[in-house]
This record gives sequence, structure tokens and C-alpha cells, in this order.
Amino acid sequence: MTDLLDRPLADIAMAFRDNRAKAADLIEQAIARHDAHDAALGAYIAWSGDGARAQAAAADAYLAAGGPPGSLFGLPVSVKDLYGARGFRTYAGTPAPLPAEWEREGPIVTAVRTQHGIVTGKTHTVEFAYGGVGANPHHPVPRNPWDAVDHRAPGGSSAGAGVSLCEGSALIALGSDTGGSVRIPASVTGNVGLKTSTGRWSLDGIVPLCSGLDTAGILTRTVADAAYGFGAFDPAWGDADAFLATLPVLDMSDLHLGMGDGYYWDDCAPGIAEGVQAAIDELAKAGARFSPLALPETAEASELFRQGNRVSPELLLFIKTALPDRLETLDPNVGRRMGPAGEVTAVDYLDTLQRMARLSASAAERMRDIDIMITPTVPHTPPKMTEVATLEGYRSNNFGLLRNTGIANYLDQCAITMPVALDAAGMPVGLQLTARHGQEERLLAAALACERCLGTAAERIGRAPRIGG
Repeated sequence: MTDLLDRPLADIAMAFRDNRAKAADLIEQAIARHDAHDAALGAYIAWSGDGARAQAAAADAYLAAGGPPGSLFGLPVSVKDLYGARGFRTYAGTPAPLPAEWEREGPIVTAVRTQHGIVTGKTHTVEFAYGGVGANPHHPVPRNPWDAVDHRAPGGSSAGAGVSLCEGSALIALGSDTGGSVRIPASVTGNVGLKTSTGRWSLDGIVPLCSGLDTAGILTRTVADAAYGFGAFDPAWGDADAFLATLPVLDMSDLHLGMGDGYYWDDCAPGIAEGVQAAIDELAKAGARFSPLALPETAEASELFRQGNRVSPELLLFIKTALPDRLETLDPNVGRRMGPAGEVTAVDYLDTLQRMARLSASAAERMRDIDIMITPTVPHTPPKMTEVATLEGYRSNNFGLLRNTGIANYLDQCAITMPVALDAAGMPVGLQLTARHGQEERLLAAALACERCLGTAAERIGRAPRIGG
């Protein structure tokens, strides 16, 4: 018999509404999964099974008293350790807790509370979210569940988010994405990750990295769950059922997809380009129209991304003004990337802002004739942690993981990744769908059509090995 925990979010919500299940039952299943696997996987910096039980009991009592269940009712939600969450300290990946002001909950965590969702714990992050590997010398690095032999990178910066989904202790994982920090860990752990448009979801209550690039997002097991979660969290909706009722059900013949240019496909690790291309061939066979999409803005956006003239100065300023004591304990990988920030002039910084605005507008105009751009999400196999033990090894692998995802941030787009294959190393391969700013509804409708054609992760690539139990 299938555990309720393994059902789609919409099915679980219906079971709660029909009184066929209790929040307490679902949470016990999540706690059991955590207890069986987390000692080996290490998704969380802080976990509270007793706290989750108390929240579930309160949710069941509320429903028994006649209260209407919100979309997130009873669902276990893991929270990236950049978000403030009552009952948990916020470290932001640093070696010691941040001041209490960073524990204040913003609108996203508040939505979990008001809809009677269950906060299970805080998941590990790269220090100040500045990295795509998932490494952090201050805390144990979560293990990518897809390699039962070697400790491979879980993807960053939301390092524990995808792992929490794989082990079954959460059904939605809250993350943030400044250059790929939702999509990378989702892709390399065989999950779905949604990066929202800048400004779509409030960043209040989240430790910042870079204004104008920071976005909040979610990781889920399927696109259908991501659409459900988007409807629950999005301030324009706040109700998953209402959102899903308005979302068009598209056939593949309704989609005009743009093939991202060679930048996204060059130098992919064995099995990645091939796996994504096989999925594209299936979509085309099912009726999707594909056109080449030349996006010369990509090269310049990549150059800006590499220069770091936008992110590094903002992070340096934030730490100096808000948390100056943390400069002395910075992860060397973070410090090295941020090192040149003090030499960036005001002219350099403003020039970067102007170029980004110009590139974003130009790219949006080129994409008006298509629905979605389609590319590989992460072009490299997640490295073994031994391969990123040196600064040089970390540097090359870090950009390799970030290369394709960072473009959407620098071109002000929204994007989603979905698992479609396993690469030559047996690690998950993500297909990335990218849309213009503010086009989340169209993006999700297209992604749902693709998932109906290709299958969910469980159907297409299976599940990660049950490491630890």
C-alpha cells in the first residue's frame, strides 16, 4: 500500500479535506523517513520532530473544530537556513547563529503557518548562499542520495533542500535562487525546482545575497507539486486549487519551444546533452514545435556573471554593515569569490546594472515569438566532495554547475528544472524551461504538459538509493 507521503500534493490535500487522513499521520511518516535516512544524508542543520508533531496536532484540532484547511495544510515543509522561522536559529551557513532579528518570519514562511503547513526544520546552505556546489566548511555537507558509494555534492546553495525531498522528510522545500540555488540542487538530486521572477515573491525574512538577483523559490518532487505549491505561496493566488483551476491544460501541439543556443550545450558531461536531447525528441514526436533560438545576450550575461561586479560588492557591503564579525570566519571559497569586491568602482557597478537592464530587455524581445526556451539545467555531473577540496577544484566545479542557471538571473527570467534522465555517472539530469519575466503561469502550464508527456521523476528515472535505511 502506498504511503500517503508518496502521493501528489493535490491528492494529500483532498484526503485531508475528506477526513480520510490526519496531519499527524502524515508527519509521523515524514519523521520515520527522516530518522531512517538523515544520519547518512544530513539534510538539516536543525530538525524538530517534536515540533512537527505539535504543529500537526494543532492543525488537526483546527480542522476538527471546523476550520477550513489551507492549501498547505498538514504538509511537511523544509526551510532553507536563510529564512527566519520561529523556533529555529538562523545561521545562513555561518559558524554561529545570527542575531535574533534574522529569525523573524517573512511572508513565505508566514504562508506555511497561516495555511497550517508543518515546518520540519532548517536545511543546510552554502555560507551566505554564495556557491553552487553545496560545500560549507562550517557544517557537515549533505550527501547527494544518488551516489550510494561516494559523497557527491548536493548542489548549492540550497544544499539540504533537494536532499530533504529525497529522504521523504519534506514534500516542499523552500529555497532561494540568485544564480541557480534552487534549480541546481533540484536538478542534481532528481527533483523539480522553480525559480520565480524577481519581485514576484517577497524576500522579507530571508538573509540577502544580492538585491535584484535574489529570488525565492521551491523544490518539489514533481512539476504537478510545483504548480500546486506555486498557487499556495504566490501572493496573487494564495490558493492552490484556485490557481490550478485557471491554468490551461496544454497539449504538446500547443507549445512552441525555443532551443537554447550552443552556450548551454557546449562541454556537457557525458550523458547530459544526450539525455536532454532524448527528452526533446519525445516532446517533438508528441507534437511540440521547436525553433532555434539565437540569444546573443547569453554570452555577455555570462561575462557579467563571471566578473562578479554585481553580487560580490553587495554581499561584502551587507556583511560589513550587518554582520562585520563574520568577515573573519568566512569560508575561503566564499572569501575568494568576494575578495575583489572592494576593488569594484561605483562606475563598474553602475555599468553592470545598465548592461543587465539592456540585456534583459533585448532577450525578452527575442523570446516573444516562443513560449519557452529549453536547455540542459546543469551541464556538469555533481562532483565528488574530494574533487572540490582544493580552492582550484572548487572554483572550476562551482562555475561548471552554475553556468547554465545563472543566465536566467542575469536576464531577469523565471525558470523551472525537471528531471529527465541519468547521466553516464548515474546522476540525475535536469531539463530547464525558461520564460520571460512574470510568465510563471505559462511556464508552469508548459512544464506540466512536458511532464505529462515525459513522466515524473519516479516514472522516468526512478528513485535515489535508500541510503541509511
